[in-house]
Amino acid sequence: MIGAELLSPESLAVGWLIYAPVLIWAVARAPWVELFSDSRRQHLLFGTVFALFMLWLVRRDFDTGVSYHFIGMTAVTLLLDWPLAIVGGLVAQAGLVLLGRQDLAAMGVNGALLILLPVLVTECCAILVERAQPRNPFVYIFVSGFFAAALSALLCLLLALWLLWFDERFAMPYWLEDFVGYLWLIIFPEAFINGMVVSALVVFCPEWLETFNRTRYLSAPWNDDDPKS
Repeated sequence: MIGAELLSPESLAVGWLIYAPVLIWAVARAPWVELFSDSRRQHLLFGTVFALFMLWLVRRDFDTGVSYHFIGMTAVTLLLDWPLAIVGGLVAQAGLVLLGRQDLAAMGVNGALLILLPVLVTECCAILVERAQPRNPFVYIFVSGFFAAALSALLCLLLALWLLWFDERFAMPYWLEDFVGYLWLIIFPEAFINGMVVSALVVFCPEWLETFNRTRYLSAPWNDDDPKS
């Protein structure tokens, strides 16, 4: 998460120009009728927003104006699908703003980096898996869960560093050339947390995952050569 004092007015404006239209699109595409008529979906949405809010509160704030915390949007996207995932991320982000843990001006940039980008990566991975139509649920878990979370963390970190470097308001650390070694300390925990959550949901509550094809993954394979009784 990046503080507003580290970003130029142009970057803050571009962040809102990216974030706001996608928010409007997500609100328009969200299944509000099904949500209001299904208490299970409401509980999932409220519980996910609360879990995401608590996850983002557990973070390391640095004196330089940047903060580090786990993202968690991969599991949220697979659980709610992308429109409600973006809406839920917005609500959790608004809670941080109300507590003074995030700058309102930088909400657009942080939303684009920490919400839109992970949702986009996860959705693309889920679409690729669905097009391949595998019957093994571990393909869904590892590609849509572990790999998507790791790739999201990597892209978020690289884009955030590029943005800080571009605005030239953040003093880059002298150990930047050793940064590759630190990437694993960020990527692996993010992949592990999201992957384990997705694994638990696939095993215990597959019906909660909006992007999980239960008919294909969990139905017994049919063999036409088997004798029929």
